[in-house]
Amino acid sequence: QVQLVESGGGLVQAGDSLRLSCAASGRTSSRYTMGWFRQAPGKERELVAGINWSGGITVYVDSVKGRFTISRDNAKNTVYLQMNSLKPEDTAVYYCATNPVIYAASRPAYNAAGYRYWGQGTQVTVSS
Repeated sequence: QVQLVESGGGLVQAGDSLRLSCAASGRTSSRYTMGWFRQAPGKERELVAGINWSGGITVYVDSVKGRFTISRDNAKNTVYLQMNSLKPEDTAVYYCATNPVIYAASRPAYNAAGYRYWGQGTQVTVSS
């Protein structure tokens, strides 16, 4: 079992930056891909960014490319999402998710079904 705790959300203005963190605890000795998802009211949950175990493979939804950066520190069992140039349409609850994998190079999944463990989410609100 793996527990995930997100932090760093809040209320900001358009153009501002935020950095989300997700700390993993429990059975973290295995390799895991990690991802950040978001869900806005009335919308489906979507992958924002994903990263493989080694950190060498990252994926992003088109709407955040060039603005958001996902990274991880395996020594701290933590994944980060640096969000720059925030827009009102980025407003959502952001969830951290992780899935155990065998190979360090395994790619992060693009959909929620590809992740076994989830955090409880952190609210990000961007005002115009």
